[in-house]
Amino acid sequence: MLAILTLFPLPSHPAAPPEHLKEPLVYMRKAQGSWEKRILKSLNSMCTELSIPLARKRPVGEQKELLNKWNEMGTDEPDLSLFRPVYAPKDFLEVLINLRNPNYENGDSLSFRTHLGLIQVPLKVKDIPELKEFFVELGLTTGQLGIDDSTQVPPELFENEHVRIGHKVLAEQDSAAAQQYIRQGSPTALRAELWALILNISGQPEDVLYYEQLKTNVIQHDLLVDSLIYKDVKLTASNDDYYFVFEDYLYQVLLCFSRDTSVLGHFAYNSASPPKSYIRGKLGIEEYAVFYPPNGVIPFHGFSMYVAPLCFLYHEPSKLYQIFREMYVRFFFRLHSISSHPSGIVSLCLLFETLLQTYLPQLFYHLREIGAQPLRISFKWMVRAFSGYLATDQLLLLWDRILGYNSLEILAVLAAAVFAFRAVNLMEVTSLAAAEAVLADLSTLKVMPLLQIFLFATVT
Repeated sequence: MLAILTLFPLPSHPAAPPEHLKEPLVYMRKAQGSWEKRILKSLNSMCTELSIPLARKRPVGEQKELLNKWNEMGTDEPDLSLFRPVYAPKDFLEVLINLRNPNYENGDSLSFRTHLGLIQVPLKVKDIPELKEFFVELGLTTGQLGIDDSTQVPPELFENEHVRIGHKVLAEQDSAAAQQYIRQGSPTALRAELWALILNISGQPEDVLYYEQLKTNVIQHDLLVDSLIYKDVKLTASNDDYYFVFEDYLYQVLLCFSRDTSVLGHFAYNSASPPKSYIRGKLGIEEYAVFYPPNGVIPFHGFSMYVAPLCFLYHEPSKLYQIFREMYVRFFFRLHSISSHPSGIVSLCLLFETLLQTYLPQLFYHLREIGAQPLRISFKWMVRAFSGYLATDQLLLLWDRILGYNSLEILAVLAAAVFAFRAVNLMEVTSLAAAEAVLADLSTLKVMPLLQIFLFATVT
């Protein structure tokens, strides 16, 4: 039986100190460490309160029952009333708001002293000219999928030619070419293959076998995090008009993900560290320690929404699983760990606030004055990479660009663009609740025109 969780540092890297590979800034590392301790305390206290072990072997009868209903787990209604998410995005935001560099006085820099947002750490983020250069393929004169009325080229002509090139890219199986190509958006019919090519997912027989081994592990062992996964799917995707039909897929993928020790590899470049659990009574004795959960990732409220949109593209469970795992270790982990990385959530928050304060100062100051700091509204969008907020076709066009540019910075740009689009209405609100109401429904927004206008048309 597994008991108390503790943090486990990774072994050192021969080329450089491992902590520098994970995160060069000491205060960021300390903040991440403190945050992890808080998460573990929450998980451990749940174990104690509910008298539930972190892990147990399932009895044979229970294993058979789970195997029989593997493809219809959504019909199972376990009592989850006593379980609560370990944390929600708003809890994480409070931690980020309190981040400070102890070696840095805000008064040292005029540029940073004038930053009136919630994030108070001096990181370098791109300004509009740098973003224009970085996202050059989103320019007004470049053909885009997701824009109906391009003035340069009739959309049907661009789309037909773009589809033709897409087939050629797939025929050549060139991952770098696919990444460049997808910056202008992916044709719906080619997206699944293009993403798999970019992520180097080939779907070999050994990959299917590996997935089946993970499934066997799920059947044989029950983990406390399984209940957290069930609870999260029930609270989020099951109530979503787009994603409720994929409930079974979500359980399958997320339960297998929690047991996948290959995911531990990403902690070499993630500021976070995987938690360790010790056999009861053997706390601190390394030979009695294991990673918990086996993949080192404790799910939080909304975690299942990283998987949900992928269910539209991949209907074969092992392929869906591999795509999600690769998306997570390349991108999504950065949205819930504290780091100074340009695609990390701290940098995204700072980029969002800086864009608003610089290019929509009246709106920014108005919202700040009425106690409606914009980041309090946009944070949940960015943490979930807009999953569950945008219509699925628009979300997939956005994720095309995440893959194409190998960057999450576009999330912050889109968040700022949404505020710019609703600026007239937002200037009239007098409370945080009213501002949230104006921005409550993003499902009718068209992502690409918003991004183009914000980056290349209205802002100079």
